[in-house]
Amino acid sequence: MGITCVIRYEIDPFQRDAFKEYATHWANIIPRCGGHLLGYFLPHEGTNDIAWGLIAFESLGAYETYRARLRSDPDGRRNFAMAHERRLILKEERTFVEVVDGTLGVAPVSAGGAS
Repeated sequence: MGITCVIRYEIDPFQRDAFKEYATHWANIIPRCGGHLLGYFLPHEGTNDIAWGLIAFESLGAYETYRARLRSDPDGRRNFAMAHERRLILKEERTFVEVVDGTLGVAPVSAGGAS
């Protein structure tokens, strides 16, 4: 993975289930259009109106190609329209980050032998 697009959503907390539906639809659309979906995350505890989406790409060029495919994808257009019609996303911000080598997906170390 070269870069990860971190999408921060401000959502209507009363439409959490609708945002979950919106996010679930991306699970098929994003990979088909060339993105590596790392996941969507809903608020669980604390702030109830912030959600996140993380999508990885080899480069910014790959991201631009993905965006073009996404705009022409019928399911993608439908999903964007659903979110717009329901007004479930109040604000959306994108940041591009790169992983620090050796830090992604490091599992916890087992305490081993504890009873």
